[in-house]
Amino acid sequence: MKYERGHRSKNVEDVRDQAPPRVGRGVKVGGAGAILIALIAIIAQAAGVNLPLPDLGGGGGGGGGGGAQASQQGAPSTPGAGGVDPDAELFDFVNFLVDDIQPVFHRLFADSGHTYRDAKLLVFREAVDTGCGLSSSAIGPFYCPADEKAYIDLSFYKELRATLGAPGDFAQAYVIAHELGHHAQHVLGLNAMVHRETKRNPAREKDLSVRLELQADCLAGAWARSTARRKLIEDGDLEESLAAAAAIGDDRLQKMAGQAVNPETFTHGSSAQRVRWFRRGFDHGTLSACDTFAARDL
Repeated sequence: MKYERGHRSKNVEDVRDQAPPRVGRGVKVGGAGAILIALIAIIAQAAGVNLPLPDLGGGGGGGGGGGAQASQQGAPSTPGAGGVDPDAELFDFVNFLVDDIQPVFHRLFADSGHTYRDAKLLVFREAVDTGCGLSSSAIGPFYCPADEKAYIDLSFYKELRATLGAPGDFAQAYVIAHELGHHAQHVLGLNAMVHRETKRNPAREKDLSVRLELQADCLAGAWARSTARRKLIEDGDLEESLAAAAAIGDDRLQKMAGQAVNPETFTHGSSAQRVRWFRRGFDHGTLSACDTFAARDL
């Protein structure tokens, strides 16, 4: 993907050089829940398991494809001695993405009679204190509606590349676009609607969670459509994002965890559903096309 090197966004906060807070057992993680230990469970959480009401969004892939690459070090990314940042290129890319995705959302909202407001993206390492509680990088990228910020530890990209086989810079972009898609839902009041409906009818919790996640995938696809029209994507970029969407389907994650596939337990949609809704956003590029709550067939 073509992007502007050295770009700095006013909507990106970098706290990687700050000592991370300690996260232990019994501590709130992103608003609720405990830290997952097994790697597959971690990746499943990173794929977007919702917390009430923080939304943990989809995953992407690591470096390759001529784009930004995550650090090859085993430790979490952080600027090194002498001001050298091992993830400088990836940090540039993330800054560019935040300022490329949100103007597209502004236009989508305006075309539908709504007003979008920008979210912040906070880049951290290991752990972070958020408006939704103390959170570990183990849960992957996530969005917190309480402070209207998305959060990411850049080492997440290495894990997805190595574990799920979803490489490429456009797969990395998919991660950010999906999380900002959750912010768009928050601005539209959909998170609050889902929260109310879940309290009223707990039996709908998983279905509504899937619809939230698939809509965020669709919004990511709508942004991807704009990059194609502006000739920012390169050969293979779209395939990278589709592969990332497929890599984090509930059915694939259940298989990787050695479990039988059980659609009744899905909270984010199957690989096929995630690809289908990303592709729908890419093909249509409108908010109305991404209305998963009105869809009878996901």
